[in-house]
Amino acid sequence: MSSLMPLFSEAFAINSDTTDIKLWLRHRRLADRSVFDAAHTVILMHGATYSSGSLFDTQIEGESFIDYLAASGMDVWALDVRGYGGASRMASFDVPALENSPSARAEVAAGDLGSAIDFILQQQNLTQLNIIGMSWGGTVSALYTTLNPWKVRRLTLIAPQWLQEGKPALDPGGAIGAWRDIAIDAIEARWLRSVPDEKKHDLIPSGGFSQWATQTLSDEPNLQLKAQRKIRASTGPIQDTRDYWSAGIPVYDPADIRVPVLLLHGEWDQDVPVNATLNWFLRATGAPWKRWVEIGEATHMMVLEKNRKQVFALSRDFITQILNV
Repeated sequence: MSSLMPLFSEAFAINSDTTDIKLWLRHRRLADRSVFDAAHTVILMHGATYSSGSLFDTQIEGESFIDYLAASGMDVWALDVRGYGGASRMASFDVPALENSPSARAEVAAGDLGSAIDFILQQQNLTQLNIIGMSWGGTVSALYTTLNPWKVRRLTLIAPQWLQEGKPALDPGGAIGAWRDIAIDAIEARWLRSVPDEKKHDLIPSGGFSQWATQTLSDEPNLQLKAQRKIRASTGPIQDTRDYWSAGIPVYDPADIRVPVLLLHGEWDQDVPVNATLNWFLRATGAPWKRWVEIGEATHMMVLEKNRKQVFALSRDFITQILNV
């Protein structure tokens, strides 16, 4: 889907709850519309490694997730919490990693999400909005929602973390400090590792990986790293995995989510196995209504793959649908 109408786009820094730490907000809507109700206002929350620009604003075949939602008539915001994208980096990112403990853990990120939501609600004169959270962003979004249900109208979770046996894909093992570096050109093989060989050639649309790599690297402020085609990311989500998810301790209880929930998962997702998704869905007993949709031929990165429009349309329809249940 693409709109015949031009889109208004901006991005800017806002205050967090910490002095000298700024958060980054992308904002997009139809150019001829500036007033929106809660049913058409949404914020997107990124995962543990890549920014909102990387995941939600990479132009695949000419349109990003953010573009799609904005073209559908929604007021779309996408947040980078501290340490990601256009947000402030912590001082610990500039010294050897092991000199400091893991940074930007889930409760801190949930506070950043809260700062962004309060900003949007005040700017738009609203009391509620909708949240889309992906992977670790699902943890952050769900945790926030359990603590602030009156501010959340509906919650969409794309492959959210949950309890699972074995070593999580996110955890490299060994000692971790405040940050980790990711070589972008090594990601494609990891991205496709769970895909059947005969399906690998077209899962990512032609030119899509290059577009994503360019967008992802554009957010890295360390010029030396960028020249090496690397980005630096927080290790807080890895420490959370060790302290909570891998230890059988949830960061939050899905039963405490009191708003309608849409759960989206890809059949080839090895980061969040399907049994973990089932367990999450069955635990979400407090939601007034909930849906789980399994996307065929899709991995953990399905928002950038050939079947991404299913994710986009399902998210849009869930948020905007008028349904009395």
